[in-house]
Amino acid sequence: MSNKTILLVEDNADDEALTVRALKKAKIKNDIFVVRDGAEALDYLFARGAYSSRNIDDLPHVILLDLKLPKVDGHEVLKQVRGNAKTKVLPVVILTSSKEERDLHEGYAEGANSYIVKPVDIEQFTNAVQQLSLYWLVLNESI
Repeated sequence: MSNKTILLVEDNADDEALTVRALKKAKIKNDIFVVRDGAEALDYLFARGAYSSRNIDDLPHVILLDLKLPKVDGHEVLKQVRGNAKTKVLPVVILTSSKEERDLHEGYAEGANSYIVKPVDIEQFTNAVQQLSLYWLVLNESI
């Protein structure tokens, strides 16, 4: 994939807009592909259903994954990503409003690369998204 695509898995339209705006403010030029529930994320990643014509080898560079999702929750998405040979090493950043200790521990146990709690303050949220994009898209060396 020539461009490092970001897969944003987010069901909240406001959080989606904030995340996209923060990435643009950080001058991130990468394509951002948004899916709004866990089932759609899995269909996209594994080229199923509405995405069956997508090249399955054309994977995103990083997944920004909310946990509290309709249809299939973020924990199950992460388990399936880690359980598949094609996707098991994809960087997955949990970007969630959940401060629950259980979610944090489960996220890392399931193979998350990072766990970021969405700050309530817009400026802090923007800063967090800018920093994570700098790390995962610029500094981090991936396979």
